[in-house]
Amino acid sequence: MSPPLFPLLDARQLSRRSFLAGSTSFAAAALLSTRARGAVAATPKFSAYPFSLGIASGDPLPDGVVLWTRLAPKPLEAGGGMPPEPTEVSWQIADDEAMSRIVQAGTAVANPSWAHSVHVEVSGLRPERWYWYRFKVGTEISPTGRTRTAPPADALPERLRFAFASCQHYETGLFTAYDHLAREDLDLVVHLGDYIYEGAANDQRVRRHNSPEILQLDDYRARYALYKSDPSLQRAHAIAPWIVTWDDHEVVNNYAGDIPDKPSTKPPFLLRRAAAYQAYFEHMPLRRSAQPLGPDMLLYRTLAYGRLAQFQVLDTRQYRTDQPQGDGVKPPHAVLMDPQGTALGDRQRDWLFTGLTRSPATWNVLAQQIMFARVDKTRGPAIGFSMDQWPGYEFERRRLLRHFVDKKIKNPVVLTGDIHSNWANELIADFDQLDSQSVGTEFVGTSISSGGDGTETPKTNGELLTENPFVKFHNTERGYVRCELTPQQWRTDYRTVPFVTKPGAPLNTRASFVIESGQPILKRV
Repeated sequence: MSPPLFPLLDARQLSRRSFLAGSTSFAAAALLSTRARGAVAATPKFSAYPFSLGIASGDPLPDGVVLWTRLAPKPLEAGGGMPPEPTEVSWQIADDEAMSRIVQAGTAVANPSWAHSVHVEVSGLRPERWYWYRFKVGTEISPTGRTRTAPPADALPERLRFAFASCQHYETGLFTAYDHLAREDLDLVVHLGDYIYEGAANDQRVRRHNSPEILQLDDYRARYALYKSDPSLQRAHAIAPWIVTWDDHEVVNNYAGDIPDKPSTKPPFLLRRAAAYQAYFEHMPLRRSAQPLGPDMLLYRTLAYGRLAQFQVLDTRQYRTDQPQGDGVKPPHAVLMDPQGTALGDRQRDWLFTGLTRSPATWNVLAQQIMFARVDKTRGPAIGFSMDQWPGYEFERRRLLRHFVDKKIKNPVVLTGDIHSNWANELIADFDQLDSQSVGTEFVGTSISSGGDGTETPKTNGELLTENPFVKFHNTERGYVRCELTPQQWRTDYRTVPFVTKPGAPLNTRASFVIESGQPILKRV
């Protein structure tokens, strides 16, 4: 395990103010050392291939993207098998797959303070174009990745095709779905969280984690290295830019803000969260604006695809209040209407409302983690809602629904992960009146592998759909969700695999739905 991130802080007297004061100097020193060209070491001789974790791109803009890699010849070792020195990495971007027409090139510094990761923010590219990219260090050359810039802000593209995925537990299944996703014709991939799982190794599962439960920075780095060593995941990253956000397992199950799901003092939770956030940044194609400062990281952001779609990427973990009534499924209670209860926090909610109100897009997409529809999770006359999902924050959930209506938000569509199952939901104006009109739609995507093999039609589906008539589809197979948008229509295909506990699973389209622009009704096709 790595030593504490901030050894000069007395954990017994740790306050948020003192934590942030210590972390500010830490982050500043790391950033300055990254930029200090004179401190770059000579190119090392690698004991193994340094690009073992692949490459990635992300957060496309009309004139550029982020390019990512991490040098790690021995990825599961502390330090990734790299010397504790900055290393210069060359990068190239071309407009052809053979990399014969280089349009930009440069160098970046892979700094040990950030696990020798590289985040290159390329600008000056042409909008709505495919590009190919690669890295080089010494004589070693990375795989070639493909990426795409967004359309101009005022353009109305004919089409956007993307897939979204979530919840990829390494131990409970193979990432076969990513092999299928990598063969899709996609402009973009959206990942909604649970990229890694923090738990200890379990010998009874399909594959095995590489350590006990992860707590310190080196632990989190090694867990990301294990996951990113998976060739199926690497192929999926290489085909298109990704937009990423996290859920809970990137830190620990069901945490809420600065509150862990289970009390823990080793290490103090904010130290653990800081380690988890740093490792997340180190392994994702994110801009420097997301670089964490101790236990804080600005992940929510807006990404537009011309006037066709606007993605509001949310963070429903870092700023939330504790789940009311504890976790789990609980009956309705007055505490759910507490105005202080929040999944977003005040600043993020204000940012979201402003972004939706000002959006010029045909489709307004909320890329986030937890189920928004208020689904009764019990069967029979009893009523119960998940306290970890949006119904646990009912006052805020209703505020957002009212905002859709009052501000006439055009075509709001919520994308959700987290719960290892597929759902297609109409977001009705009043969930106490089940015949009220739909004001938005929600597509919940299943897991890539979490939960192991799923089921095409769960036994309780009949009762669930009867008691929740706004739910139009439910399925627990594994896979991902493919979406195709035009100015007139949104089509969603639930792409599933029948098993993940052995290789070779075929791909199926289990259900498809269409939304006509201006009509928030799900039509099965």
